[in-house]
Amino acid sequence: MTFEAKVAAVANGWLGTPYQHQASLKHIGCDCLGLLRGVWREVRGDEPELPPPYAPRWNDAEKNDLLLAMAERNFCHKTQDEPIEMADILLFRYRQHLPTRHVAIAISDHQFIHAYAGRGVVVNGFSAWWQRHLAGHYGWIEPSTDKNIR
Repeated sequence: MTFEAKVAAVANGWLGTPYQHQASLKHIGCDCLGLLRGVWREVRGDEPELPPPYAPRWNDAEKNDLLLAMAERNFCHKTQDEPIEMADILLFRYRQHLPTRHVAIAISDHQFIHAYAGRGVVVNGFSAWWQRHLAGHYGWIEPSTDKNIR
């Protein structure tokens, strides 16, 4: 099994986990960042860093872009020209002027897994709405060599 397939399989194992702000426990509760943290733990081990407290609302107007900064430190930024691939980390923002406030994991070039209030961990397709709000995507970095996994 490729690393990308393993990430997708692990993310699929979180489906149905209820939404819980700032949590990261499979089948117990998680938010979108908690889902990514949990998948990281299952495929990589210890998390590289723990997030500071953050607001539960997407429309939080705080200028701090926690998700973008964490993605830049821990994943490989992909350009807009590069296609979305299985296992890519996807960042979304509600509006152009707001920081990124949502994260998901691609399970194919047209579907992703994420967690949100009222639904928990689910699969979504890249509808026009999601495509408009995509702020960027990232690949994993191979732990032993620091090479990008593409």
